[in-house]
Amino acid sequence: MDYPCIKGIGIDMVYIPTIRKYIEQNSAFLRRTFTSKEQKASADRADPAQYYAARFAVKEAVFKAVAHLTENKTFDFRIVETLNTDDEAPYVTTDGALAPILQQAGITQLHISITTEGDYAAAFVVACGT
Repeated sequence: MDYPCIKGIGIDMVYIPTIRKYIEQNSAFLRRTFTSKEQKASADRADPAQYYAARFAVKEAVFKAVAHLTENKTFDFRIVETLNTDDEAPYVTTDGALAPILQQAGITQLHISITTEGDYAAAFVVACGT
């Protein structure tokens, strides 16, 4: 079967207690890893560590879906920003610092899914282009 729009896929899983430990022990971790919008959105969550773990998984999954399509085969995954629509559906912002990377890779859309279960957060990304 041929899926002409799919240019890359990525998946990642994060152990939430590890993120919780990073948050408690290293205040720079949040500043260096998450955007200001992601940090602001976490304040409204019952479990910020779970929220951050899911966003960290998205960053890694987007990297896996896109980096292989770029000239350098790499980019700083910290520029990947995951927010939520009004109905709480997650999405990756495709403007800002990520835009030229997506353009270079020929990616026009990123479709994401996030799940959490117990101590784990996972994300799946499908990168589509023409």
